[in-house]
Amino acid sequence: FYGVTGKDLAEKFKEHINSMDIKITEERVNNIYAMGDYFALMVNEKMYEARTIILATGMEVGKTLEGEERLLGKGVGYCATCDAPLYKDKKVAIIGYNKESKEEANFLNEIASKTYFIPMYKNDSLMRESNELDNSIEVINDRPVQIKGENLVNKVSFKEKEIDVDGVFVIKDSASPKSLVPGIETEGPHIKVDINMQTSITGCFAAGDCAGKPYSYIKSAGQGQIAAINAVSYLDKLRIEQKNKK
Repeated sequence: FYGVTGKDLAEKFKEHINSMDIKITEERVNNIYAMGDYFALMVNEKMYEARTIILATGMEVGKTLEGEERLLGKGVGYCATCDAPLYKDKKVAIIGYNKESKEEANFLNEIASKTYFIPMYKNDSLMRESNELDNSIEVINDRPVQIKGENLVNKVSFKEKEIDVDGVFVIKDSASPKSLVPGIETEGPHIKVDINMQTSITGCFAAGDCAGKPYSYIKSAGQGQIAAINAVSYLDKLRIEQKNKK
């Protein structure tokens, strides 16, 4: 479409989706677990099940904190509302990159003995939005440099000080593939796929920027088509296998 703007093209895509009565659910998926016959998608207090999935998460440029990936599942998490019961009467820190992180801090503060909130906003106006923090939450306006601990998290360090904590929640708009889908193989920051856009997990496909460079709309659309075709073929294969068992 020569001369069309990105905004206009996006609207055309939405019109196409609406014409086919496809519903879009806008929720944050915290984790995806391969359960053998199906995938469990954890969405805060809810769970969705799917026979096959296609990951098209794009890429977020940004580094993890030192110790963040090493201590994932050992005191580091990405969903406070999911894991809050584990931190009853304990000290926790929320490292927040978006306004939703304040909601999670308030929720966690009802259970924890002490809650620290560390804003990582690039736009300071987010701190003044309607969702305010509980008065008992201690705000640390400093940049963390490392999450420390041997087998479990025990500290968050800054340039000139440290705080003792039992857990750290890093609340971002997106998570790395390894933390989103435990067990998936990656190549650097990208998800490893074959020519059919199949990942290392059977029934899980990936397409677009998350599957590697070049970061191009045309490449992403083509990979999306390949992933969708092979996901449908995978479902057909499962149906045939189930039919033969009967």
